[in-house]
Amino acid sequence: MKPIIKKSDEKAIRFLMENLSASERTKEMGTLQSELMRAEIVEDDKIPETVIQMGSYFEVQEISSKKRLRYSLTFPKQANLAENKLSIFSPIGVALIGFHQGQEFEWNLPAGMRKFKIEKVSQPTLSSAE
Repeated sequence: MKPIIKKSDEKAIRFLMENLSASERTKEMGTLQSELMRAEIVEDDKIPETVIQMGSYFEVQEISSKKRLRYSLTFPKQANLAENKLSIFSPIGVALIGFHQGQEFEWNLPAGMRKFKIEKVSQPTLSSAE
């Protein structure tokens, strides 16, 4: 599965990654770099609404446990797990960017390899993005 990422997100993510200190460069950064390199980069107005992008709200289900996770994908400074705001630099954030509703994927998380299904994706409205 090849991720689809809109140009403005790709540019913002690359900028953040280039400006990380050495101590902030984690294994996930290398994985995210690889994901960006293999992604299909599209104009912002060409990305489907069902693709997880920066600011998207999404619900995924871990296949074996049936556990559902509901988050929005954010930049690191806005991340707050208490508010269900997940950083793009987190393992699951790296796993999800650019994938769409209905897709299943496996990802190696700190707890081991897990299989997920993206159940629902929605984009913020203008009033919720302000």
